[in-house]
Amino acid sequence: MRQRLRTRSSRVSFLGRIVLVAFLLVALWYGLMTILLALGVPRGPIDLISGYRTAYDLLAGLGPDSLTPRVRLVAGLSGLGAFLVFAYLAYKEVPRPYVARRRLGLAEDERGEVTVAPRAIERVAESAAFGNPGVTKAAGRWEGEDLNLDVHLDRARDLPATLRDVQGKVAEALATHGLPAVPVGVTLTGFDNPRQQRELS
Repeated sequence: MRQRLRTRSSRVSFLGRIVLVAFLLVALWYGLMTILLALGVPRGPIDLISGYRTAYDLLAGLGPDSLTPRVRLVAGLSGLGAFLVFAYLAYKEVPRPYVARRRLGLAEDERGEVTVAPRAIERVAESAAFGNPGVTKAAGRWEGEDLNLDVHLDRARDLPATLRDVQGKVAEALATHGLPAVPVGVTLTGFDNPRQQRELS
């Protein structure tokens, strides 16, 4: 089966699009003014509707005396703030594709089809993982053909045996709920005891 790719969008991504649209509109507007000047339209009306000459004269009239310490401070802080805001918005605009998860089909006949949602399979795996007393956190991920489980343990002692036990419990839970046997990957994400975590590293 061919997988579909989707992209996750941030809640603030629309702000980045607003800034992008505003920049494009400004570039389009002043590009139009340039074309009008090239066609021989007098500078007076162009300056009246665009203000380019007024802004140029203002910037050209600035000298060393105009750059007081307060002006430099305000300009520097404003530039830094603008850089941080625009960099953050640009970072949020970076597309983050992921493979769309599909439902697992269990049975199909002339009356319909029985399917299981990916989150239901993940919940079965997470509940089974908590059957081991050493597991404090568990997060499952159904990938379509296999099941991956991230676990957080309370101690580093008997680590291989604990991971094998979790893997076995997940496999048993899948069979108990009538789900097909799929490869189960168990990944250790951390420990609750900082001292034991340092000793392991």
